[in-house]
Amino acid sequence: MAHLLGGLATPFLCKPISASSSSNYNYTSASSFDSLYIKRAAELADKSAGFTAPHPNFGCVIAVPNGGGTVVGEGYLYAEGTIPAEVQAVEAAGEQCRDATAYLNMEPGDCHCDSSAVSALIKAGISRVVVGMRHPLQHLRGNAIHALRGEGLQVDVLGEDTQNKTIEDAIKSCLLVNAPLLYRAACQVPFSVLKYAMTLDGKIAASSGHASWISSKKSRTRVFEMRGRSDAVIVGGNTVRKDNPRLTVRHGGDHLPRRIVLSQTLDLPEEAHLWNVSEVPTIVATQRGARRSFQRLLASKGVEVVEFDILDPRDVMGYLYDRGYLSVLWECGGTLAASAISSGVIHKVHAFVAPKIIGGKNAPSPVGELGMVEMTQALELIDVCYEQIGPDILVSGFLQPVPDLTPTIPSVQETSAIDPTISPYESSIIFFYKTWDPYGAFSNFSLHPIQMPDENEELVTWSSVEHYYQAQKFVGVSDPVAKSCIEELKCAKSPEEAARIGRRIQRQQPNLVRPDWESVKIDVMYKALKCKFTTYPYLNSLLLSTAGSVLVEGSPHDLFWGGGRDGEGLNYLGRLLMKLRSELLDDSSTSQKSWLPLTSESN
Repeated sequence: MAHLLGGLATPFLCKPISASSSSNYNYTSASSFDSLYIKRAAELADKSAGFTAPHPNFGCVIAVPNGGGTVVGEGYLYAEGTIPAEVQAVEAAGEQCRDATAYLNMEPGDCHCDSSAVSALIKAGISRVVVGMRHPLQHLRGNAIHALRGEGLQVDVLGEDTQNKTIEDAIKSCLLVNAPLLYRAACQVPFSVLKYAMTLDGKIAASSGHASWISSKKSRTRVFEMRGRSDAVIVGGNTVRKDNPRLTVRHGGDHLPRRIVLSQTLDLPEEAHLWNVSEVPTIVATQRGARRSFQRLLASKGVEVVEFDILDPRDVMGYLYDRGYLSVLWECGGTLAASAISSGVIHKVHAFVAPKIIGGKNAPSPVGELGMVEMTQALELIDVCYEQIGPDILVSGFLQPVPDLTPTIPSVQETSAIDPTISPYESSIIFFYKTWDPYGAFSNFSLHPIQMPDENEELVTWSSVEHYYQAQKFVGVSDPVAKSCIEELKCAKSPEEAARIGRRIQRQQPNLVRPDWESVKIDVMYKALKCKFTTYPYLNSLLLSTAGSVLVEGSPHDLFWGGGRDGEGLNYLGRLLMKLRSELLDDSSTSQKSWLPLTSESN
């Protein structure tokens, strides 16, 4: 399985499929059926690429073996916090789920006792589940498989018992659709793709620096789609100075990736498209101490500036890893591209080659000096794919193989079971941030709906604490636009989407934000957290189990709710949880005392 790389092997299918409808597979064995439907599940999962970040892409297909392999239900996870793929597929299949087989591109990530995906399969009467790959995160790996088997379902993990070309292709599609998560889990950096357009003679601009346009309009549209699948787009200072890019997705979808500029000296223009953050945030990464006055200018425009002791691509990627980013698209010039490749952070390359020749001894090339003097030192792409896009050729390949996490490494919990002397969480400081963390349920983005009273004291259901928190910014404002903002936030498909909407409106229309927001936002968050942890008993128990530990929200960039990059943050979310924990412990202690039997001394 050394070359599980490249693009998805099959195009997206627009309607449910059945075994009898295709002539491309040999259906004489169960493995052929399994491979076909696992690839279909991966195709479905890919539909949400860019929207699920920072979470995995899940797809589910339910087929009836006795009906010629007919698909009776399908679904995919749009984003974390929305209806699980398995629940959608079960609802679509209805009664036909009885004794049917469910195909999942990846083991469900039922963290924090959110077992809706597993429960849906069990309650529907599914008799067999085929999983394309186990969950790559160790604290979730194997949990859902164990739960399903514990309920008597037959669970097969593709490729663990039998290997052939068809199975390898299906596993490959599962790895690819969640490649960003796999790289993140294995390498502790986001999945990084280098994209560039060059002429047939290897130039990315004329000797004068003019570069518009090398590639065709169709190729540029494809780039917009690539951006829409990424959490961030990175450029260097030279690109900002010469091209003044916007780095938006335009026709590439609704997801807007962050724009990131790497500049050691901050020799950047005072006016640039990237400094307009009304629609999309921009981060500038620079060397510590560089042009403090310019940093203040950027900050006044709403641009976030992050300083590094040494501006090295690996350190920047480590920082983005800490922020929870999964996928990053590099659209930089040759100098920064060479530095990123040399640092080992580039995993895949997309090269658009236009049928043009421009020449020029000093015309820039897509990759600068790498220090190589012999062709034997050249870096070779793995599993190269070629695609014609208009007049251009897109050459794609991997510099580093997609991590194959098939070998089962014992999780912390499994290790504790083997050796009870090992405690899973010994540290007196417990960090949490993203909802995939072991204590991710503490996050205001976690998947736990709450009911809170509105202005008329009527209970309203909110999909998450974050939904409620963002909407409260606009409560009590007489402007009807503010009321429509609240409704928009209530309908946001995921906590991430709610956060984007709320922050965008706050930036663009500060007049819609309630005047007392800064003074009440801590209380708003506390009330929502209290509702969440008193509504769900297992969350209550999880919080109480941390007694004696300091809780720190691990966001490296949020200096109010989080602990900050170097512990300089105020950590208000952690503080509120510790305050709530203390309150719950007092309530628990009082409750226990009230049930103690009276002794003779007490009488």
